[in-house]
Amino acid sequence: MAERPDHMDPEEFRRRGHQAVDWVADYLARLDDFPVMAGVGPGDVRDRLPDAAPEYGEDFTDVLADLDRVILPGLTHWQAPGMYGYFPANSSGPSVLGELISAGLGAHGAMWTTGPAVTELEQLVLDWLVAALGLPPAFRGNGVITDGASSGTLCAILAARDRAGGADDLGRMTAYVSEQAHYSMAKGLRVAGLPDSRVRRIATTPDYAMRADHLAYEIVKDRNDGLLPFFVGATIGTTSTTAVDPVPELAWVASNFDAWIHVDAAFAGTASVCPELRHLNAGLDEVDSYLFNPHKWMLTNLDCSVFYVADRRHLLNALATEAEYLSDGTAAALAEGDHETVDYRDWSVALGRRFRALKLWFVIRHYGLEGLRAHVRRHVAWAKELAEWVAADHRFELAVTPVLSLVCFRHVDGDEASRRVMDHVNNSGRAFISHTTLEDRLTLRVAIGSPHTEHHHLQELWTLLRAAA
Repeated sequence: MAERPDHMDPEEFRRRGHQAVDWVADYLARLDDFPVMAGVGPGDVRDRLPDAAPEYGEDFTDVLADLDRVILPGLTHWQAPGMYGYFPANSSGPSVLGELISAGLGAHGAMWTTGPAVTELEQLVLDWLVAALGLPPAFRGNGVITDGASSGTLCAILAARDRAGGADDLGRMTAYVSEQAHYSMAKGLRVAGLPDSRVRRIATTPDYAMRADHLAYEIVKDRNDGLLPFFVGATIGTTSTTAVDPVPELAWVASNFDAWIHVDAAFAGTASVCPELRHLNAGLDEVDSYLFNPHKWMLTNLDCSVFYVADRRHLLNALATEAEYLSDGTAAALAEGDHETVDYRDWSVALGRRFRALKLWFVIRHYGLEGLRAHVRRHVAWAKELAEWVAADHRFELAVTPVLSLVCFRHVDGDEASRRVMDHVNNSGRAFISHTTLEDRLTLRVAIGSPHTEHHHLQELWTLLRAAA
């Protein structure tokens, strides 16, 4: 029987830490050598590991060895240069190091008192991003980091519900999202208590953007039926095609009926770090809430999603609660002075809050805004180039004109031919692409976004695509 737990002392942690960092560095150096998709079947990973936990601690070197033996073969390598599926889930050296230090500090950011630096750095970095991305000044001081866009969207829905009268009026409420909206909007509405029967899916234009006239029609119809329109979910950069909803027109419609308008820019939001792409921000000065994910295209590893509100009152009304065990009696004193204190426990669903701002701060300081712009610009340029290759090949056709770094196309011979091309690419081990359905036709998606992708990787992908065509 062990008399005391075998805690790592600082010197052992230093030795093991060097081993772990070396392992990660070696992994990153070998990324191009791994097949992008995992080559295992269901249960294979579990079958290679013991059924029961060890009774006594094992050597750290043996744990690292099992990373190579068991875990790596069962991974889809999201940082691989040939990863073009879905949207990117970026990581980077400074982000990983920031995450390491955050884990080592073990700081808890529920309230200002539980971590003053956790709270204030988060406020500062999110205000930096308001300026860096050209976002509305109303977002300054009104941002919070959540784990993902789903959480931010849920918070927006809860704030909208509060403004519309609270849960007592939920039985009359209706919500409106595009046919192309991410599933997290419908899920968030369901979690907030709204049945699917009162979620209206609004038709889109030929370029898959939500139609403001259809939105107005549906809202007027529901109002005439005695219902209460309370939430409009718009998107800048839809998942299927990166379509951009007409936010100015949608915001005008929503404001005329006092409906909350929320904008999901989970992937595309990072692009507005480039001044030439800030047309994507049109209408944001008229919206109630907005989010984007640095963990998609801003070189910051999962999880890190930024959520802003123009006016925090309804968010706090919806989420703030009191508990004696969370009070230390200093609230009155903290309210005095030049600086406002914020308790981020009241800004999202979770009480427990990691020091997520640290890795984002590391990333911004390491790359600078110009480095982030270069990261975005090269991917946008390569997507344009790939689209030109597709358009020039008689066997393929573009499904939509690329907006940012996503290229959507299909084989002219139909779904079977498109699927054959996709399977050839994905079975090669060198690349992975995903698909969507547009106008009832299978459409291939190439999302360029990995920091490890270089131009020659894109050329290799094009060779694979043409070989299967």
